[in-house]
Amino acid sequence: MKAIKLLLSFALISLMFTSCYTEVVIDDFDDRPISVNELLSSYELWYVDINSTLGYGETPFLQKAFTISFINGVVYANNNIVGLGSSGNGYGIDVGTYDAYSMILDVIHDIDGFETFDVYQIDNNTIELYNPHSDTSYFLDGYQRSNFDYDYVFYDNIHYFLQEYEAWEKTYTSNFGVINEFDAENYLQFLAGGNDSEFRSSQDVGISNPNNLYWDYTGVYAVTDVAGDFYLKTLTLDYDYLGNEYFELSVINDQRIELYHPNSGTIYEFTGRGYIQFLKTETNKEDLENPNADKKRKYRKDKVNNPRESNRVI
Repeated sequence: MKAIKLLLSFALISLMFTSCYTEVVIDDFDDRPISVNELLSSYELWYVDINSTLGYGETPFLQKAFTISFINGVVYANNNIVGLGSSGNGYGIDVGTYDAYSMILDVIHDIDGFETFDVYQIDNNTIELYNPHSDTSYFLDGYQRSNFDYDYVFYDNIHYFLQEYEAWEKTYTSNFGVINEFDAENYLQFLAGGNDSEFRSSQDVGISNPNNLYWDYTGVYAVTDVAGDFYLKTLTLDYDYLGNEYFELSVINDQRIELYHPNSGTIYEFTGRGYIQFLKTETNKEDLENPNADKKRKYRKDKVNNPRESNRVI
């Protein structure tokens, strides 16, 4: 009887130690560090929060991208507002390759060449890509395609949408409204590069190739929000001595916009001509002559010195 009790006690003690050992193994497994490849692939899209950038340098392909994706060694990017959400099934276009190891990300971009980054996980869906060459950090927020608000990004970046065509041709004028000076303007162009706020207008008629347009006027423009209506914007064209032309701007589709002119009550529609897909072809002479060829996201609210690596908390 004592022998049986001893055996039962030994079995019970063994079971207790086995259970404790199993629990520790599970906890240790749950707490293991995530690899950089697992981190990069944990979200389908990484939104480049350009306004959070730290440092005075620039990494060209990140400066131009709205989202970046890392899939099986290939880097995808949404560089254009036109087609956002549909291009490449939401991923955008193939822009290069990457290798990730030991919390380091190496990217070979099709146009910009090699860049290397230190990768830091800031929280559950935010990473920092620190470029030691330029001493600049970019912060990326992770999303799945199913919960990424493509519409928000589109309408929050309407000024870039306007820049993604070589010209906008007036294709409709309402038969109501008071005759006004803007009736004579038939083409608009919104320039990238430079100060990112210049426009040109032309009174030419029936020009099929935007490169053949004669631009009568160059001025500055501004796109602003409308309180209470996220999908409606205002567009102001500064014609200097002629005064400002003010419009309510609505997007009809990826190639057509509506401009309502409150002063005259006239509605105009403009259609985009000469779509510009950024970062897909090598720079050539024609690109250098195109003021929209150097498009990049520039609206940084506060640029500050980048904290050194020793100050970061991983």
